[in-house]
Amino acid sequence: MDKKPQGAGPESPERAHRASVLEDWLHSLRARWVRRLGHRAHIVPFSGYGTTTEVRVLCRVLLLKPRTTVGGTLRRVRGWRSFLGVPVVGARVNVSLGGHTVVMIADRGGVVDDVAAISLTPGWSTATLVAEKCEPVEAQIFVVAPEVKTGIVCDVDDTIMVTALPRPFLAAWNSFVRDEHARRPVPGMAVLLERLTQAHPDAPVIYLSTGAWNVAPTLHRFLTRHLYPRGAFLLTDWGPTHDRWFRSGREHKRRSLARLAVEFPHIRWILIGDDGQHDEALYGEFAMAHPDNVAAIAIRELRAPEALLAGGRRHLDRTHNPITIPWVSAPNGSGLAAELKKLGVLHR
Repeated sequence: MDKKPQGAGPESPERAHRASVLEDWLHSLRARWVRRLGHRAHIVPFSGYGTTTEVRVLCRVLLLKPRTTVGGTLRRVRGWRSFLGVPVVGARVNVSLGGHTVVMIADRGGVVDDVAAISLTPGWSTATLVAEKCEPVEAQIFVVAPEVKTGIVCDVDDTIMVTALPRPFLAAWNSFVRDEHARRPVPGMAVLLERLTQAHPDAPVIYLSTGAWNVAPTLHRFLTRHLYPRGAFLLTDWGPTHDRWFRSGREHKRRSLARLAVEFPHIRWILIGDDGQHDEALYGEFAMAHPDNVAAIAIRELRAPEALLAGGRRHLDRTHNPITIPWVSAPNGSGLAAELKKLGVLHR
């Protein structure tokens, strides 16, 4: 088997922002403390994606109580508990896939986000992940066939899940306090995504959100429970970076979309979001820069009470920046499906 190190590992301390230095010190202090309490390293796997020649592997390595996991996955917990795990900085994760094994290095948040040059057949593949004598876990990787021409990018907060973002108090309540079963799906969105995957059966599905990696297991269970199509998550790691106090959610989405355009230059994406945050502006910006990579933009309109409490709608002014990409909006999934059907994106 081939073995080669991947990834850049933890960020260089010479360039670190003082807030990230403080955070690293706290993580180190907590790590020593919880190890003495018997916490062990666990890998939390995330769904990844790739082409037939290389794949993007995503996971996170945390120090957790042994009873926090069941069968290699995080057990159901209230939101705030998902933020208590201590990241294992610089953890070496052995990734076995397609008859090869590569070593990937976790960053300062314990997150592994790296690419391995491995030849695979299209469809879902299973990677085995091992680190620091912990139990092996499996991560699902969706390999996109070269002939696929359509993909789906879907926002999460207030697009498929009612989270009341960006209302600070209620958003915090939903994320940290409420049980995950109390979270409600946006009406009709699961059916819309299912119809899109039926119309484009080999299309990759990417759930792009400004949410933290901590909530990925909760998000996975939510999608499964409400029958959303399987897909890869592109979330972010909250907290300071090497050059700023907090990560930019908008920049995370902007970079993620640009990366998808590079990784899949032949794919035209159906971009799905809502008008309560910045999806319209980000999707419009992406469509202007990459018109050949956008098949349609579908925006879920927040209801009046949602829009009021979310700080109002932020409609993109397309009069000054005309976008020829098909653009539809509706208050729910069934309305968006009807509009996309008119455009020929949905055939039935």
